[in-house]
Amino acid sequence: MANWELQSCCNHSQTTFLVTIGVYMVVILLLWRTFLLTPFKLITVFLHEASHAVACKLTCGHVEGIKVHADEGGVTQTRGGIYWVILPAGYLGSSFWGMVLILASTDLLSARIAAGCFLVALIVVLFYAKNWTLRGLCIGFIIFIAIVWLLQERTTVRILRYVILFIGVMNSLFSVYDIYDDLISRRVNSSDAEKFAEICPCPCNGVGWGFIWGMISFIFLGTSVYIGLVILS
Repeated sequence: MANWELQSCCNHSQTTFLVTIGVYMVVILLLWRTFLLTPFKLITVFLHEASHAVACKLTCGHVEGIKVHADEGGVTQTRGGIYWVILPAGYLGSSFWGMVLILASTDLLSARIAAGCFLVALIVVLFYAKNWTLRGLCIGFIIFIAIVWLLQERTTVRILRYVILFIGVMNSLFSVYDIYDDLISRRVNSSDAEKFAEICPCPCNGVGWGFIWGMISFIFLGTSVYIGLVILS
């Protein structure tokens, strides 16, 4: 039975989980403006744009192309679908996938499944890519995940779970930062939140929707840590 009250926390696995997340957060903050994190920032943009595409497909729209730019921007060209579902799917989707990856890291089998699904997503998006930054990103991470998986299965370097956890933590943090930077601290008129406010002005404007999406992203992050501790209890 799941220990939802987290009684007798924390055992060795739970402590390792919390410490690893804490170390990742510190490392990410220290290296935030360095080129070392650029590929992982771009993979968050990739998941943001892929979430728009998934929402478009689920609402019977057509995805015409996806771009990820080196300046950490991106765009998904869609036709049809339900617009008010597609717009928030980017920010909330990338936060959701961050939560999924964090939870997947709690077990080797789920980490393998997450890595496999991630590889499939990279391959699928490769066919929708409209610029070489996104194509290079997809190919680079396909090779990277494949090498990590091979090391996991063939050697004593068993780091697949930790790589999945790092991508999950990075994705969660960058999603929250992106929401704050794009939608709250500076008002980008072409942002998803501003566009969403145009079709859904009640109860707030674009900044308000950005704040709401940011709170939901924080909830995703907190929920992933809590449920991860429950799973490891």
